[in-house]
Amino acid sequence: MAWGGTRHTVWRRREAVGEIGSLAARPGLAPRGRFWVLGERRLQAVVLTPRPAVKVPEGPLPVLVDPYGGPHGQRVVRARNAHLTSQWFADQGFVVVVVDGRGTPARGPDWERAVWGDLAAPVLDDQVDALLALAEHDERLDLSRVGIRGWSFGGYLAALAVLRRPDVFHAAVAGAPVTDWRLYDTHYTERYLGDPAEQPDHYERTSLLTDAERLTRPLLLIHGLADDNVVSAHTFQLSSALLAHGRSHQVLPLSGVTHMTPQEVVAENLLRLQVDFLRSALG
Repeated sequence: MAWGGTRHTVWRRREAVGEIGSLAARPGLAPRGRFWVLGERRLQAVVLTPRPAVKVPEGPLPVLVDPYGGPHGQRVVRARNAHLTSQWFADQGFVVVVVDGRGTPARGPDWERAVWGDLAAPVLDDQVDALLALAEHDERLDLSRVGIRGWSFGGYLAALAVLRRPDVFHAAVAGAPVTDWRLYDTHYTERYLGDPAEQPDHYERTSLLTDAERLTRPLLLIHGLADDNVVSAHTFQLSSALLAHGRSHQVLPLSGVTHMTPQEVVAENLLRLQVDFLRSALG
């Protein structure tokens, strides 16, 4: 796929009179991806592999599933900047897979409403189905070494993946994850799960806490202590539940960090830490 620069056309009285080019600094890498449409549900995906200049071992590579996967977050787009972090992970020796499943935008109302009452099962099923479908077409994917990482809803999905599908996912990095939807903003959550007083079963089947005893894979939880979107209580509550069941895991609290990590040094070192964790976990 080609990644062009940004240019804006200046119009005056319905006539193009000039162009304004972008003066933004260009990133030090260009994504190397291939877009796919997969399976009966025509799942949109993009696969990123190490750039030719990067030396990687011959043969199949470990896989890193790198989704957002939830409402309001479309990841599979033909835009360079959307895939820079995924390409950086690919250059560390992974085949990176990004999939937009049910609930993500730009596929129509029925697609977005397919997660009504359950933000877990259909979302996770689409990631699994897309991964298995890709492996049939691309022999570079080593399905015996599959990690998953994500932030916010993606963090929720990453933790969910190793809890419910350890047969597919062998390690997870969950950043700022929602772990119990009862703790999240009602204006968002009740749109998809309804009123918890009237439909408590929707909340039970989507909570990570009820699956804590099922953890058998390496899990790294990361959370900013100043997060005012997904509060850090989510991660600490899951950690407590895992500890109560004797399930080993790691927690990285980030002092002074909010929901995202805009601090340049923190963001860079956080990426390197995730790579180290995944390499160690996947072998």
